[in-house]
Amino acid sequence: MIKNLVKKIIVFLLEWEARLVLARFRPKIVAVTGTVGKTSTKDAVFAVLSHSFFVRKSQKSYNSEIGLPLTILGCDNAWNNPILWLRNLFDGLFLLIGREPYPEWLVLEVGVGHPGDMRRLARWLKIDAVIFTRFGNLPVHIEFFKSISHLIEEKSFLLKALKKDGLLVLNADDAKVLELRKSVNQRAITFGFSTEADVVASQSNILYRKDEVIPEGINFRIDCNGKSLPVNMEDVFGQNHVYAGLAALAFAYGQKINLLSAVEALRRYDTPPGRMRLIEGLKGSWIIDDTYNSSPTALDASLETLREIKCSGRKLAVLGDMLELGKHTVEAHRAAGRKAAGIVDTLVVVGKRAHGFIDGALAINFDSGKIKEFEDARLAGKFIEGMLEKGDLVLIKGSQSMRMERAVEEIMARPEDKEKLLVRQEQEWLKR
Repeated sequence: MIKNLVKKIIVFLLEWEARLVLARFRPKIVAVTGTVGKTSTKDAVFAVLSHSFFVRKSQKSYNSEIGLPLTILGCDNAWNNPILWLRNLFDGLFLLIGREPYPEWLVLEVGVGHPGDMRRLARWLKIDAVIFTRFGNLPVHIEFFKSISHLIEEKSFLLKALKKDGLLVLNADDAKVLELRKSVNQRAITFGFSTEADVVASQSNILYRKDEVIPEGINFRIDCNGKSLPVNMEDVFGQNHVYAGLAALAFAYGQKINLLSAVEALRRYDTPPGRMRLIEGLKGSWIIDDTYNSSPTALDASLETLREIKCSGRKLAVLGDMLELGKHTVEAHRAAGRKAAGIVDTLVVVGKRAHGFIDGALAINFDSGKIKEFEDARLAGKFIEGMLEKGDLVLIKGSQSMRMERAVEEIMARPEDKEKLLVRQEQEWLKR
């Protein structure tokens, strides 16, 4: 009880300082929300804006009631260290009285975990642009909400924080997102593969190196306001990153930022660890590291990418539990298992809920001898290590607490680079 009280006090003080900082410096704010692709979209918008402005973005998915004030104040998460929390509070005060320059733009990733989270945020945050990515058919974090509609209603409260002259950027390929346009009077820009969108994508492809074996990125074409431009994004894979780039370009168009400059800026788009990163594996294999988190919609997209990427060996998937799905847990895992069985040569699953993956795979007659089940990600990685062959491509994905990055560590070619390449390498995570 005392710990919760201290947390509430810290959150109150950080929020109070954040409000004062915003009032003093008056930066422009773009907020990114949805249930799929928030972080990749945030990073793409940051890449576009930082080409011309002094910009700060949310770090490491800081999208909570504590994370957003920390981003505004430019402070790090102090975890369980009370001294560092006090230091953060003092740093916030010094920022208010000091003269150091403050960013012109803040790019904030905004998420919710429980009912009421977005309502509280909308009371004090005033936003210049809001980007909605995707909701999908079964979003993550739905466990504490009555229904998908209830979760969408909570996230839509962010619109209350949008300024009267603000910009709304919507994914035209998600009907639930596009529906939000009817609830506001502000200007709206849409993006997607739909020909009805303002920024339309087409010809999405995976780029390969000269050997035509190892992918090196994605490219697609956009049509906007009579212009047609090719877009190349290096070292990223999957439709999720295509949509991230599209959202950033739609935002740029809405803000009257030169589209040619925005397209060029996306070449420098740097995807964070654990989000569809291609990592060299042992024995000449390759790993698609998508271990940051998992949800039914995101996993479906990752499996599609695994299907699309060419490789000279086998395709394997190491899938950990998807959490926070509540009553949808069993069927969501079964559906993903059915999907995976049509793509992979070997299926490895991790966690208590992961038997649903197996049930789904067996339901379409996948060979039971090609399925392995583990309780721990590291053990799953050791198993994969023993069977790897040259040219194999391995997708590894699961919810945060499954710690699927440990499976990646077991089979990556250069584990000495894990602090740079893998997610959750901070001491606070490694102690868990």
